[in-house]
Amino acid sequence: MQDNPTTNFNIENNNNKACDKSKNEILSFIQTAIVFIFLWLVIRGSIIEAFKIPSGSMIPTLQIGDYLLVNKLSYGIRLPFVKDTIYEYSKPKRGDIVVFTKETIDSEEEKNMNFIKRVIAVGGDTLEVKNRTVYVNDKPQEEDYAQWVYGGLPTGDVSKITIPKDHVFLMGDNRDRSKDSRYWKEPFLPTKRIKGRALFIYWSFNDLKRIFKVIK
Repeated sequence: MQDNPTTNFNIENNNNKACDKSKNEILSFIQTAIVFIFLWLVIRGSIIEAFKIPSGSMIPTLQIGDYLLVNKLSYGIRLPFVKDTIYEYSKPKRGDIVVFTKETIDSEEEKNMNFIKRVIAVGGDTLEVKNRTVYVNDKPQEEDYAQWVYGGLPTGDVSKITIPKDHVFLMGDNRDRSKDSRYWKEPFLPTKRIKGRALFIYWSFNDLKRIFKVIK
C-alpha cells in the first residue's frame, strides 16, 4: 500500500509550522530578555540602585547588613558603566548621605569600591574638626547622628581648611571608626563622583523595624 502524498505533505507542513512556532517563541524570549536586561541596566545605572552596608562607619544611622536604595537622579544624569555624572543640575547639601566612588584611591581595593558617607561641608565652606566638634564656616554643628566611641581620636582632628568649588568633605557618623575625608590622600571629593543620595532601608537583617526607614 502506497503512502498518500497529500497526507505526507500535511504532516510535513504541520511539522514545519511547529518548528517555526518554536523558533518564533525562542526569538521572542530572547528579544524580551534583551529588553529586560537593557531596562535593568538603565534603571540601575541612571535611576535607582540597591546597596548593602558592609561596614560600621555609618553607625548608628546605618547598620552593618542594612540594604538601601539610592536615588541616582538626585544631583544629575548618569549613564551605566560611566563613573562620572555627565550632567549636574543640583549639588549635594550638608547632611546628605551619599554613595560615591573615589577619584583618588588610597589602595587598589578601592578602585571599583562604592562608599557611603555624610556630606559635612560643600564647595566654598570652611571646615575644622577639634575636640569632637565640627565647625563649618566657624560655626559649631549640632550633630545628633554622630558618635565618638573613643571620645574623639586626635588623628581625626582637622585644621581649618576651605572646600574647593564642586567638591565636598565627607565623614562617617561613627566618627572614630570611619576612614573618610579626614584620612584620605585627597580629602575633597568631586561632586561628579557622587552616584546618588540614600533614600531608605528596604531590608535589614538586624532589625525588621528598620525596613522602609527614611535615611537622614
